[in-house]
Amino acid sequence: DGFKHLKVVAVDGNLEVIHQNSVQFDSELPEFRTHGGVHIHADKLTVTSPALMWVKALDVLLEKMRNTGFDFSRVKAISGSGQHKIHSVVQYSIVVLHAYCFCVLISICILGVLCVQECFAVRDSPVWMDSSTSDQCQCLETAVGGAQRLADITGSRAYERFTGNQIAKIYHSKPKEFSETERISLISSFASSLFLGDYAAIDYSDGSGMNLMDIFEKQWSRVCLDAAAPQLAERLGDLTPSTAVLGCVSLYYTERYGFAESCNVVAFTGDNPGSLAGMRLREGDLAVSLGTSDTVFLWIRGPRPSVEGHIFCNPVDYAYKNGQDVISLIIIQGNLSECVCVCARVSVSGVYFDVMEITPPFAGVHRFNAEGQRVSCCKRDMEIRALIEGQFLAKRVHAEKLGYKIIAGTRVLATGGASSNKDILQVLSDVFSAPVYTIDVTNSACLGCAYRALHGLEADAGASFTETLRNAPEPQLAVRPAPGAQEVQIHNITIHIPL
Repeated sequence: DGFKHLKVVAVDGNLEVIHQNSVQFDSELPEFRTHGGVHIHADKLTVTSPALMWVKALDVLLEKMRNTGFDFSRVKAISGSGQHKIHSVVQYSIVVLHAYCFCVLISICILGVLCVQECFAVRDSPVWMDSSTSDQCQCLETAVGGAQRLADITGSRAYERFTGNQIAKIYHSKPKEFSETERISLISSFASSLFLGDYAAIDYSDGSGMNLMDIFEKQWSRVCLDAAAPQLAERLGDLTPSTAVLGCVSLYYTERYGFAESCNVVAFTGDNPGSLAGMRLREGDLAVSLGTSDTVFLWIRGPRPSVEGHIFCNPVDYAYKNGQDVISLIIIQGNLSECVCVCARVSVSGVYFDVMEITPPFAGVHRFNAEGQRVSCCKRDMEIRALIEGQFLAKRVHAEKLGYKIIAGTRVLATGGASSNKDILQVLSDVFSAPVYTIDVTNSACLGCAYRALHGLEADAGASFTETLRNAPEPQLAVRPAPGAQEVQIHNITIHIPL
């Protein structure tokens, strides 16, 4: 959760949530001295998190569950998600492991010792907030023939937070550590490695957010790997389907916590794909994550990669008739630099970014009136409305530019912490002229991976994700567009902001 927490959701055979818990990194693991779960370095661009902290947090979380009386022996399967990135979109974090880390993982089964600092060739992992790899991004795009060509291969132009560019930075800035590295994991595959007591493969969905994977061939792109670092394929390992059962939990978890030896570990994935599964998007729907990063999810048939937005492999099998298994997660983490919409009910709109964002690539606060002229300030209540409405309006424009159309029956599914705020949801509903629904828990990524764990058990028998979840609780209607919202005139104005 923005690297602030480690969370868990458990569902029973009826798909009802029976347990939720969390560990807050800053307060419950104070020895790591994080703020918001991360360390922000002096240059303000480099942001890292201690990999060992995630390992310890997992044990703390399981202890908390056991103390509540949770019966681990009933658990049939485990899956999970991580802001390997990211985010998303991918929030990107990587875990770089020493050449002898395999032996350390095996020792988990024998000694029950999880917190071994020497596992990590690089002890502090770059996370999704890190934007220090601009040089590496430029090199990657040049190597493959430009930003659009890179998007055609990997689903995205080069982004500072994506794993391939972070790996390239480590290779050049820490050559000794890189030479000692046997395995590079995403936080998702690293977490599943802990449960397995062995290296876990990166799944297609999270792997497609790295600027390294050919999203249509579902294999590493040789030209991208070569541009990032030498012998990278061996360090990343093989990719795996997102529905794959990787094995059973290790002896450490059966003996310490009472997991059944038959408990399966289903491939972990990224937080945005996890949220997509938790929200169970259907064609025509649009999902908006109102968490740490404002994110829009769309499902698109025959996606056309662009230098805006991100294309990811579907983390679940929706069993559509055309067999299309690529979805478009339009990760719009903020406004567009080229088009800001001003609603007639608001005389001021703005672009608000405290720190450098993926889209658009600038920071600062820029306010404009309905005529597109800059203004220095405005009333507090007007500015609050302008900030919220401007973000949602920009997302609508972005989605429509990529071919999305609001049709009869369209639902907007909201998740994330701010989805509990009905006033914000009302603005969202008004902007998209569609009803807004929420799910019972805000932890949609956790819930989605609980659903994915169940589907992983049934996928080999041919069950689709939709069939597996036919009895799952439906999203709940939160708000409808206010009367007259559709009649509000929206003016599109072009605003050029110097970068």
